[in-house]
Parts: sequence; C-alpha cells; structure tokens
Amino acid sequence: MAALRIFPFLSVFLLLVHQSFAKNDAPCLLSNWNNAFNTFMKRHIRSGTPTTLDQNQWMNYIRNNGGCSRPTQSFLHPNDLDKVKAVCTPKGGAVYKDNLCISWQPFTFITVRSEQGTCGIKSIREETKHLILGCDKLSNQCLPVHFEGNPDNIKPGNNAKGCQDPSTGDAPSFKLTWLCLLSVLLIIILCQN
Repeated sequence: MAALRIFPFLSVFLLLVHQSFAKNDAPCLLSNWNNAFNTFMKRHIRSGTPTTLDQNQWMNYIRNNGGCSRPTQSFLHPNDLDKVKAVCTPKGGAVYKDNLCISWQPFTFITVRSEQGTCGIKSIREETKHLILGCDKLSNQCLPVHFEGNPDNIKPGNNAKGCQDPSTGDAPSFKLTWLCLLSVLLIIILCQN
C-alpha cells in the first residue's frame, strides 16, 4: 500500500527531472544551460583552425584543443559567425523540428572524422550543405547551441516557417507539457482522497 502512495510522487519527480534536462521542443525557447552558445563556439567556430585539408595539421589541431573524444567534428569559418547566428532568426533559417532550425542558404565547412580517443584522423572533408542548428534563447537572444549533422543534405521546404521566438505564435511551445503536468498533479490529488 505504501508503494502505491509513493508511485504518484515518484512519477511527478521523474516528469520534472525530465523536463529540466530535456532539449526545448521549439526553437528560441529559454534555455537552462547558460553556457551553451560558448560551448557551440568552442566546438565549431574557433579561430586558428587549419585552412587546408592536411591530415597532420588537423591531427595536431584536434590533439592540442582537446577534441580527441569526439569522433565527428564540424568546423565553420570564423568569418561566417554572423551568418551562422542568423540561422536562428526568420531571415537566416527555418524551423526544422524540435529546437532545430535549418539554414535558408548552404554553408561551406570542414568535417573531420577521427578515431575516438586516439586523435587518429580517418577523413577530412570540405562540405557545402544547409546547416541544422539547435537554437535556444540565451540573454534575450536566440543563438545556436548545437550542430546537428545533415548527412542527406536536407534543404528547407518552400513553405517552411522562419526560425523565431515562439512568443510570436509561429512555433510550438511548452503548453502541452504543462497541461500534462497539471493533469498528473490532479490525478495525484484525487488518488489521495
């Protein structure tokens, strides 16, 4: 009988924990991870990246910058920073899914694949594709926080909505999540009577 009373509380706790660690369900929602944009910059738009496809230069660069634990890494040119940030706006990108936006225009970037833990380089490719970026609101600005691979070179649809703040009404929000949470709380209250 005691287990039945603990179950509702445990369910609510798990829902709340899931909510706090889950990625946003729409672009440009407020993020709990304040350092996400800086991490994105450190991983994908660094100054000093090699300008060639030379395997030795890239191996040294990745080894010296602590990237050996990531088997696939993509590097955008630092001069493209403003255009990359614009992907998280209606002018630069379209809503793709969840908190992801896809760029209206293709970008050229370098993808390095390495042997995890060893920094041994498997391949280095210059690619030109539409970027798919996770976009979250940080310090009142919607910024890229995640680089999603685009192996099938997906392009935004002609009728796709621009990437933007969900408060404008053009992107989904957390309303359904909060409705579910309120429903669970109501069930708990009713079960205890």
